[in-house]
Amino acid sequence: MTGEEPEHLTQAARRQAQIDPLAALRAPGDPPWDVYLTGTVFLDIIFTGLESAPVRGTESWARGMGSSPGGVANMAAALARLGLRTSLAAAFGDDHYGEYCWDALEQGEGIDLSPSRTVPGWHSPVTVSMAYEGERTMVSHGHEPPPEEPAPDCPPPARAAVASLTPGRRAPWIAQAAREGTRIFADVGWDDTGAWDLSGLADLEHCEAFLPNAAEAMRYTGSDGPRAAAHALTEYVPVAVVTLGSEGAYAVDRRTGEAAEVPAIAVEALDPTGAGDVFVAGFVTGSLAGWPLADRLAFAGLTAALSVQEFGGSLSAPGWSEIGAWWRRVQSLPGQDPKALERYAFLEGLVPERLDRPWPLRRAVPTIGFGRSG
Repeated sequence: MTGEEPEHLTQAARRQAQIDPLAALRAPGDPPWDVYLTGTVFLDIIFTGLESAPVRGTESWARGMGSSPGGVANMAAALARLGLRTSLAAAFGDDHYGEYCWDALEQGEGIDLSPSRTVPGWHSPVTVSMAYEGERTMVSHGHEPPPEEPAPDCPPPARAAVASLTPGRRAPWIAQAAREGTRIFADVGWDDTGAWDLSGLADLEHCEAFLPNAAEAMRYTGSDGPRAAAHALTEYVPVAVVTLGSEGAYAVDRRTGEAAEVPAIAVEALDPTGAGDVFVAGFVTGSLAGWPLADRLAFAGLTAALSVQEFGGSLSAPGWSEIGAWWRRVQSLPGQDPKALERYAFLEGLVPERLDRPWPLRRAVPTIGFGRSG
């Protein structure tokens, strides 16, 4: 590896990632961070194994429960576990929840939190997620932090940044980062205004890639299908990636004229929380590494599929050990379609034959605070 490692890239993070997907590209003078993020960190409490949605006036018991950092932490942890040097600007409450989230991200995942801050007297936002029948229902509570934005006026130099676009509102840091050469990857949430006006996503002009789901893409473009919507979006952004749920994902690169579609990997989902964030993290990783478009889509879909088999969002994200274990296992299963395996053959050059992890990745736990000394 060339160049100096950032001070905040801890020994724990190096051991956890074990593979640097950008090692061949690193050079002296590179930005200190691969990806920059900003947003809200939640404490997620996840219930799984519910027979059905909660019914009014009744009590439901869940067979499983987990707690982990959520919100923008989902994306940050997914990127860090794939070996990318990740910097996060966020506000943290000065309660036990905030302390736990800070420790889990900085010490557990090796994420740089130097642009973040702890807000005295502000409690951490909380989301309760209930997973059942492959879907989820969420209830959240929180208050806006004090008016100082968690994002610094001048974001740290980074190869890329992931932004969540808000209809009708610009985020000044996006233009600033783009002017400094940072590649911007953007997603978007549901437009509660019902306008679905692409001109309202003004920061899209600074983005390299836009990754909406099929419903969002069709509403924004007025297209009658997600693939047509992807092509229509390339009038606004060079790369459009539309996720198709159980059908996989479709992407178009206007610059090369390339289009690619990759089917989803069928898995038994425990908890879909954060799967979309993990998908974006996988796509960003492949993009920064310079992989072909279809490989980026396949890798993103694989990381998302592995994540839904664990509790929670941030701590369900796979690392290279999980990716390598899947690749070795799937090749040994009888009756595999050689054509389907061929789609993931690019992993052969990425994942060593044997990849041992000094300790397991942190996973979501039923409660927080166990094992604390003092």
